[in-house]
Amino acid sequence: MAALSGSWIVWALLAALFAALTAIFAKVGVENVGSDFATFLRTVVVLAALAAILTATQGWQSLRTISPKSAVFLVLSGLATGASWVCYFRALKLGDAARVAPIDKLSVVLVAVFGVVLLGERLSITNWAGIGLIGLGAYLVSRPIL
Repeated sequence: MAALSGSWIVWALLAALFAALTAIFAKVGVENVGSDFATFLRTVVVLAALAAILTATQGWQSLRTISPKSAVFLVLSGLATGASWVCYFRALKLGDAARVAPIDKLSVVLVAVFGVVLLGERLSITNWAGIGLIGLGAYLVSRPIL
């Protein structure tokens, strides 16, 4: 069991599960709420939950232990997360969760491209085929019912 809890794939699958629940819960929750306020409320809940986790696991650390480079990129990541959440909640307010979520998951395709171009990561032809299929799948799921 300890080997599984240290496996990135277990955590990635859990992230996918919780992301799916996020879409469903958010779609219902945003029904009679402004999308920006819904994003704010969700953010407050995330902050409270993370504070509780950090307290329970004694994971708090001094800001002085973070390098300036890490701080800049974590701030940029936070800004990107906020922008993503604002856009996601607006999309959910306007569209079906079953169509919005696959388009949002095009981030998988973009991460692959950015990882190769910006981080120098390497992907095999099989990896690129999978990325192409993810893109195609998002397109097919997002199409209107004929």
